[in-house]
Amino acid sequence: MLFDISTVDIDELHDDLFVQKQVKLSVLRLDKIHPLVSGNKIFKLHNFLADALKSPHKTILTFGGAYSNHLAATAFACKTLKLKSIGIVRGEKPEVLSHTLQQCIADGMLLKFISRADYDSKDSPAFLSNLKKEFGNCIIVPEGGYAPKGAQGAALIVETIKDKAYTHICTALGTATTFAGLLMAAKSEQTIIAVTVLKGMLDVEERVTYLTGKEAFCKNMQIVNGYDFGGYAKKTPALISFMNQCWQKYGLALDFVYTAKMLYGIIESIKQDKFTKGSNIICLHTGGLQGNKSLPLNALLF
Repeated sequence: MLFDISTVDIDELHDDLFVQKQVKLSVLRLDKIHPLVSGNKIFKLHNFLADALKSPHKTILTFGGAYSNHLAATAFACKTLKLKSIGIVRGEKPEVLSHTLQQCIADGMLLKFISRADYDSKDSPAFLSNLKKEFGNCIIVPEGGYAPKGAQGAALIVETIKDKAYTHICTALGTATTFAGLLMAAKSEQTIIAVTVLKGMLDVEERVTYLTGKEAFCKNMQIVNGYDFGGYAKKTPALISFMNQCWQKYGLALDFVYTAKMLYGIIESIKQDKFTKGSNIICLHTGGLQGNKSLPLNALLF
């Protein structure tokens, strides 16, 4: 592993609500591993980075948008390991690059901007073949690490809590890569919960089967919908207010794309008695705090 994960912090959140409902709620602070290669990103990249280090070309190519945590993490990880990195960016090149893409360039990543229409074809064999013709041999990492290797890397997250008696492990659901990793590595008696951050995500079981290679894992999963706040990377004043409340009550900084929506959904589920008394719940802080820089100045208290 690129960074030390042997002592990842766990914060137990204290609230009258949790006392009333007789549950415990903690947060696995994967965001503290590193400010850029934070949260679940380094886990999903782990096996791809290992492959690149063994390859003669020592190059990774991957995909993302203008504020992609995945691109930022890949660029920094490759810089640290002395690997070359290439980022295929969704959309035409703007006059002013986002802070995320500026950081990617600072970390040595070569960026190629393509139209959204072309980006939609990024997983096709013909498109990938053309990329290899243009950039040469390289390890291609699907967006967000969405591949069995990415899920196998995400399974390592469970190692950080293997000695703890958690009844429920909760995560935000984007590509389902982290979710699939948790399903593979968790104990049979643990429930794995995913809060969707995209609208209309109806293929979760198919994704889990592809990522794990087994339909059986679908039996141990629970999906929580209704907390996407308008869709992927969308936000509302209520979500921003919740993020500020979490900072004031728990000293917990969240990102608006993933972790805020996930924790909002879990706390609402506690309010609605979706968890039995005695539940010991842990939520993954999957990082991505750099994305908050896209919010208006002073929108957040942290």
